[in-house]
Amino acid sequence: MFTPVPREKFDKLQLAALAGLMCLGAAFVFSATMVSPVEIDKAWFAQTWFRQVVWYGLGTGVAAALCVLDYHTLARWSFVAYWAAILCLVAVLIPHIGSMRFGARRWIDLGFFQFQPSEFAKLAFILAGANFLSRPVDELKQMGVFWQGIGLMMLPFVLILKEPDLGSALVLLPTGLVMMFAAGTPKKYLLRLVGGVGLLAVLFLSSILFAPEGWRVPIEPYQRNRLLIYFGRDYTHFAPLNATPAELQRLQQRQLDDAYNVRQALISVGSGGLMGKGWRQGTQNALGYLPRAVAHNDFIFSVIAEEEGFVGSVLILALYAVVLFTGLRIAGSARDRLGKLVAVGVVTLLFSHVFINIGMNIRIMPVTGVPLPLLSYGGSSVLGSLIAVGLMQNIYIHRRGY
Repeated sequence: MFTPVPREKFDKLQLAALAGLMCLGAAFVFSATMVSPVEIDKAWFAQTWFRQVVWYGLGTGVAAALCVLDYHTLARWSFVAYWAAILCLVAVLIPHIGSMRFGARRWIDLGFFQFQPSEFAKLAFILAGANFLSRPVDELKQMGVFWQGIGLMMLPFVLILKEPDLGSALVLLPTGLVMMFAAGTPKKYLLRLVGGVGLLAVLFLSSILFAPEGWRVPIEPYQRNRLLIYFGRDYTHFAPLNATPAELQRLQQRQLDDAYNVRQALISVGSGGLMGKGWRQGTQNALGYLPRAVAHNDFIFSVIAEEEGFVGSVLILALYAVVLFTGLRIAGSARDRLGKLVAVGVVTLLFSHVFINIGMNIRIMPVTGVPLPLLSYGGSSVLGSLIAVGLMQNIYIHRRGY
């Protein structure tokens, strides 16, 4: 149902933090990309930073439009959105529909836009999951209902993992489990599930890190290499017993090459010091040590840390903290369980993105393709993040009963 939206009903503190993140995002995408001669030679409206600003504008417009509709109306269409997202995740795996880039099939090329279904599947899952879990608490105690909720989460998880996009698939797990906990799912069900998943994770990592060839879980070579780099495993440990010194040297060189991005990101973060080198003065980025193909998306935090130092990094974390804590406040003030669960899902999703992305920049997490919300360049990521925040604002606007 349509309702007027008085300006004072918005959570202004959260909107201020979002505005700050978008301003910083535009500034540092500009800094990260305008060191490339190819980028400089483009017309201003074709440059990456300007396209990012356009996505900010479009995303803000969509988020504002969502705020006009009561979130209950959106929830009634949640399973339509969920199954549409599932169809898109299936379509992206089909050759000639999904675009192959960097060894993965994650995008559908629309000409003017590289559409990434996984970013929108996360939001569709939150809406559908909240709608499903907002049933009476007594029903959540039924084992059949519990496994239906798990199936709702695992279907997009498996399809996204198939692309492959391990990072985007993994963020669904904490999002779904936290929503189930907040909904009132019995703790014993969740503890058993987490224990089982944890055991599988240990077996999976043991297979990747220690098992000989032929006994390992089959994953993409670049995914295995990222895990080996993260856990500090020497590539030469997996060399044949009769490997020559030249072969061992090639393995060592390959390990150095595979660890290059992480190493340069750490150097960028560390070289920023307390106050940084200044906007557009970062030598790691300007001289191309931090690869230009990833500096403005996966490793945008390293660019910010080098140019603005510890102070700038803390500012980024503070802005995200405002968004997340105001999101929790919105969840607490929601007028019903549906609103609470949507807000909890969005907060968990955003936190997972921030934690994983910044973690991989400072090597407390393995490298994945998880973008930093509103700072990393990318149309699907920006639209998805702003729509997610629009859902939280919707819940805040309609927090009072009729």
